[in-house]
Amino acid sequence: MKFSFKELHTFEQRHADSTKIKKKYPKRIPVVVERHPNSQVVDIDKHKFLVPDDITVAQFLWIIRKRISLSEEKALFLFVGNTIPQSSSTIGQLYTDCCDDDGFLYAYYSGENSFG
Repeated sequence: MKFSFKELHTFEQRHADSTKIKKKYPKRIPVVVERHPNSQVVDIDKHKFLVPDDITVAQFLWIIRKRISLSEEKALFLFVGNTIPQSSSTIGQLYTDCCDDDGFLYAYYSGENSFG
């Protein structure tokens, strides 16, 4: 999936931004979150997050759910690198495993499992 954040900002801009963030906030992870294009869920109001490295995927999903005002009955999935990470994984672990070359962790969310 192509992220609009990557299309709006050059690699050099993104890399400089992530480097500055990591220097200023060493215990935080720069994360870009976008809605999957085929999802029926509303788009989130902001796409760039500065996330503590020790929060879990489940906690981060709760933050996303709150920002898009999604009811608890509706399913919400987070994808990192076309896979659904374990909800007990920390954002720091995901960053170590799936960080992009520009220094950001890219994820997208969907209201349904887009892969079947």
